[in-house]
Parts: sequence; C-alpha cells; structure tokens
Amino acid sequence: MGMTMTQKILAAHAGLDTVTSGQLINARLDIVLGNDITTPVAVNEFKKAGFDKVFDKDKIAIVLDHFVPNKDIKAAEQSKTCREFACSHCVSHFYDVGKMGIEHALLPEQGIVTAGDCIIGADSHTCTYGALGAFSTGVGSTDMAAGMATGMAWFKVPSAIKFELKGSLPKNCSGKDVILTIIGMIGVDGALYKSMEFTGEGVASLSMDDRLCICNMAIEAGAKNGIFPVDEKTVAYMTGRCERPPVVYSADEDAEYEKIIEIELSNIVPTVSCPHLPENTKPASELSNIKIDQVVIGSCTNGRMEDMEVAYNILNGKKVADGVRCIIIPATMQIMRECVERGYVTAFIDAGAVVSTPTCGPCLGGYMGILAAGEKCVATTNRNFVGRMGHVESEVYLASPATAAASALTGFITEYKED
Repeated sequence: MGMTMTQKILAAHAGLDTVTSGQLINARLDIVLGNDITTPVAVNEFKKAGFDKVFDKDKIAIVLDHFVPNKDIKAAEQSKTCREFACSHCVSHFYDVGKMGIEHALLPEQGIVTAGDCIIGADSHTCTYGALGAFSTGVGSTDMAAGMATGMAWFKVPSAIKFELKGSLPKNCSGKDVILTIIGMIGVDGALYKSMEFTGEGVASLSMDDRLCICNMAIEAGAKNGIFPVDEKTVAYMTGRCERPPVVYSADEDAEYEKIIEIELSNIVPTVSCPHLPENTKPASELSNIKIDQVVIGSCTNGRMEDMEVAYNILNGKKVADGVRCIIIPATMQIMRECVERGYVTAFIDAGAVVSTPTCGPCLGGYMGILAAGEKCVATTNRNFVGRMGHVESEVYLASPATAAASALTGFITEYKED
C-alpha cells in the first residue's frame, strides 16, 4: 500500500522506507518553534532535564508575539526569559519588538520553513506550514524542550482524509470560507489526529494566503496537520525566500485514506462560525439581525497582505458604524510596512478603525480588544470558545476579512457583496 504525502515526509525524517498509520516513529526535526507564552515553560523543562545546549541554533525559532509589546509585568518577565535563552544559545531566528510578527505568518514570510520540512511548534496553529508542503504540527512545551535539545520528536503516524477540491471560489469568498465550511461539515473532531490532505484541480485556484489560512485551522477540526501539494504557486512563493532547498513529496496513487470528501469551491458562500464552537457554521446572509460591538481583522489566520487588501477595498472611503470598534492587526512588520506604503493605514484610520503593531493579543483574550459581558465580536481569528476573547458572556463570530470589514460598516453581521 502506498503512502500519503504526510506519511512520506515522516518516513524520510525517521530514516525509514515506509511508514503506516498508527506506527510510532522518532523523526528528525527541521524547525522547533516557540512563542513568548510557551517558550518560558520549555526553557524551564530544558534546564530541569539537565540540557546545556541546543541541537542547532539555526533550527530553532522563538517569536515574541502573544503579549508583545509587553502588556504587564508577567508578560515582561516571560519575554525576558525568552531573550536571555535566545542570547545564551545564539538562537538565529529570534524575533522581538521591531522585527517580530505573528509567528505563523512570520515563518513562511521569512523563509524559515519550506516544502518537505518536519516542524514542531509549541503552539497549536503550527499546522499552518502544511500550505508549503511541509509536515508541521503543534506540541506541548515539554516536547519543544526535548526538540530544542535533541532535534528529534516522537510521532504516531496519522491516517488521512483527502479533500478533493473542485472548481474555483466565487469572488466574495476566500480560504477562510472554505475551511469554516469544511469544519461545519465534519465537526471539531471530524479529523481527530488525522492528516487533512487537500488535493484536486481546485487547489490551483487558491492563493498561498488562502492555503495558509486553510491549513492554519486544520487543528479546529482536530487534525494532526493539514497539507497541500507543492505546485507552481508554491514554488513561486518559495523561490528566493527559503533558507533550505525545498524537498517535494507527493502522495502515491494507491495511498490509503480513511475517506475522500469532495468540495465544490464554486458552491462555497460567505460563512460565519457562531458561538461557541468553530463547527457551528451558518451562511453570513442568515445572520444579518445580529448586532455587533467589535470587529477584529488580523491573527495568524487572516492577517496577511491579501487580507489587508480585502479590508482596504471595503473600508476605503467609508466609515465604521457608530458603536463598533474596528481593530486591524497586520500580521508582520513587513505587512505593516506595505500597508503604510500602499496608504492602507491612512484609509483604515480615516474609516474609524485602529491599526495595531503585530500581535496575537485579542485572539486569545490577552489584550488589544478584550470583550465585556454581552458584547459580540466578528473576528477573522480561529477560535470562538466560551470566554475566548474576554468575558464568558461575550460572543465571538468567526468570519473572513470580507465579512468582517462589511460588518464593521453596518454594525451587523453582513455578507459582503461586490458593488
């Protein structure tokens, strides 16, 4: 029996000819990632285990993005721990204030991850990098500590679900609408510890930002990872960017999948995930009676340049509705700079929005947009659990940048329709 794309990457990194689902392997790592919340815990475990050096200073990435610039004393102490560890071990990929960004937008942008990699990160949305044809998955801080010291990690080889994408998306839809639709179909445990492998002729119609968004939310379906094949768009994105030569893997024709699900992209509609689970999806058009208090456009899911462009095209020359707080967060400093150079930041401010330095802040209820009791927010983030963005009696509606920006203008959840 042949192997899936994920299984081929894992076999290569385990030094094996073949692997099968359920098999336990010890695999070599290309990148070990942590942030300002998870790295301090990993550093403590690293020291507790008696390690005194990292396996490769060039294969560790530490990104301060959750509470940076530091929101309080605890956040400052956490960041200090990261800074001291990165300095003492000469960690090459250390990103602090002024050059940081939201980790899962920053690593692909900076070429730190590439096709064929095996990557772990002490953050559940590490699965984002499957968009480049890599195996990437979230782990706990203890696994991060072990990975930093040894360059290895244990895995149980996942089985896979194939998502056969057909056609192309309508103009008012994006990758966010695709993944929300899929999660609505299969549920938050529909791909539990499985690889979500996206294939088919419809892949070619999706931009790299669409693919990064889709893989980012594979974890919201319970998946071990999400992954796309490497095609011309992937190669164009990686060319001149990546530190290491890409290694391209493709699934065997006789690869075994638990199931195959066909997705007709032309049937996708603007979709919203209602409180309090990502699987609770409805068409945006059915939610126009829901009044909102806040809009957040950003995060590791939808803070990339295409997302900023969508927000600009909708908000430019218009005004955010009275009573709505619109917060826009470019995901990296490079994206922030481009927004400034293109005039987007001025347009956002003129529309009545605020623009933040890159941060995860509001997504996890940290800072820069906490909700009070009874408040409702449309967010381009990835989770809407009880209390995710603030008070346990607040509500988060997950949506695409187009739906979020259109909603900011009306004060109600609004399906964006091109003029």
